[in-house]
Amino acid sequence: MSKKEVRVVGGMSKWSGVLKDVFRQIDDGSLAIEHFQAFLEHKNPFAVQAAQAAMEVIIEEWRKLYFTLGIFCNLSEVVIPDDPGGFNRVIIMAKGVKPQWAYDKCSGLFRCCEWTDENLDEMVTSDRNAKNGPYAVRVRDRVEADRELKNMSANDLKRQNIASITLEERLVYELKYFRETGGYLDIQNVTLCSGSRCSDGDVPDVSWAGGELDVSWGGPDVASGHLRSRQVVF
Repeated sequence: MSKKEVRVVGGMSKWSGVLKDVFRQIDDGSLAIEHFQAFLEHKNPFAVQAAQAAMEVIIEEWRKLYFTLGIFCNLSEVVIPDDPGGFNRVIIMAKGVKPQWAYDKCSGLFRCCEWTDENLDEMVTSDRNAKNGPYAVRVRDRVEADRELKNMSANDLKRQNIASITLEERLVYELKYFRETGGYLDIQNVTLCSGSRCSDGDVPDVSWAGGELDVSWGGPDVASGHLRSRQVVF
């Protein structure tokens, strides 16, 4: 028998031992059958477990944030959407969170200005809300709003079926970012919250201007290089 043939037989012997060990683990219950199936399909079950663990960490971070803001919530059932690529910032909206609550919490932490005397909850409606329970969305993890969406109005985004951030999601994102870094979002540009509408048809926008968080409004056809929405995955 040649040296080459010896190596082949030796390799088969090694794999035979590996398979025997795998079947032993399945038999005694220490290896789940779905993990073995993933092994056969060349998938890594431990990568799946790591991803699940990472999602649990994110959910716990949000639970702690809401706790510090006076909301005691169970987020264990929240489904975090898959990242299609580049959307690695998760925003979790706790049940009952509305625009005015989010704005008031911001104003308790730093200077804010809203260009209205009305209650935001009464003048703003959004594509998504947490009235019936918590939910999660993904956005691009950026200080500035999406450059891909510059010069696009709210109506442009609607015509192209681009799902975009709501006013309450944007304000909650500000709270989370401030707690993490002590900094602010949209220092140079403005987030067009095209997932929301005011009662008169205008679209809210949010930026950091003049040393304060600024919540303002504009027409649904207004577009500029500095006015940019944030695309969401949900």
